[in-house]
Parts: sequence; C-alpha cells; structure tokens
Amino acid sequence: MREIVEFLILSINYRKCEKWAHSLLIFTPNMEAMRLRPKPTTAMTFPEVLVAVVLLATFCASVFELNAVCLRYIDASKESTAALQSVHDRCEVLRNLAFTDLTTNSYVQSLLATPANGSDFCKKATEVVKISAYPTANGVTQFTRTPNGAVSNDLTAAGLGTSLVQVDVSTSWNMLGGRARSETTSTIISNGTKK
Repeated sequence: MREIVEFLILSINYRKCEKWAHSLLIFTPNMEAMRLRPKPTTAMTFPEVLVAVVLLATFCASVFELNAVCLRYIDASKESTAALQSVHDRCEVLRNLAFTDLTTNSYVQSLLATPANGSDFCKKATEVVKISAYPTANGVTQFTRTPNGAVSNDLTAAGLGTSLVQVDVSTSWNMLGGRARSETTSTIISNGTKK
C-alpha cells in the first residue's frame, strides 16, 4: 500500500511539474501554432541558377581556348621542325654536288624543281637559295622555289670563283594565323674531291 501512495504522490508531482513546464513553453493560446513543422524544401532562385550557368560557360570557354592555344603552339613547333629539316636536306643536296654543277645555273635550277624532301610542309613553303663567291662576293646567284614548284633564277652573279662558294638556304612560310616565319642556314663549300 505504501508503494501505491508513493506512486500517486509522484504522479501528482509529475503532473504539476508538467503543467508548470508547459506554461513556460507556451506563449500563445493557440496550441496548433506551437507544433514543430518540417522545414519547407527550398530551391535555387532563377538568378542563382543563371549565375551558375554563366560561371560554368565561362570556365568551359576558357578551357577550350587554352586547348586551342596549346594546339597552335604544337602546330608552330611542328612547322619549325619541318622547316629546319627542309633547309638542312636542301643544304646537304647542294653540298654533295660537284663544284662545277653547283656553279652552273641551269643545273641548280633543275635540281630545285624537286622539293627538298617529301614532307607536306614543302608544299606550302617558299625556298630561296643564294650562291656567292667566298670570301669576296662578285654578285649573288639567287634561285626561288615557290610552293607550287616553280623555280626562278632571280639574280645571277658575275662570277662564282673556282675554289670557295657560300650557299645560303632559307625557307619561309605563313602560319595558320598569317604570321610569317622563316628558317635559314649558311655553309661554305670548297672545290675539292668528295670522299
């Protein structure tokens, strides 16, 4: 019995504490307003979405432009390497000629009718070969080979000598954006026996 009395006293005290705590928490007489409501799901507004799309588009455009710049640099380096190879190939062909053939205009002009090598680069480059006596030039013999393969003898030296000649080989071309580029090399060739 004693336990029942203690239980009742405890439940009465509990009920008083509950009413007192409840009176502290409720500020409005409307009990419905005090219920916990779930937060409404919020969405992004149109301006926020628009800013995000603009930022994404700017980023993608920047990446594509950076890629295009890198491809242009790669193309420029490939063309420079092909031009250098073309100049050296032409210089080697001229170096291996007999001295009398090198100083004969018609022979050099017919030799220049073929490209320096078989690369596609030679089809878009203009090649210029200048031959002059060395060390003291007595005029310059100049041949120009256009991209279509036509060779012209622009200048003819009064004399190329019988012992040494200087040969200047240059190639020039326009890159994709129209920028003019060129590669040049020079060599001295002597009249002697080939080994």
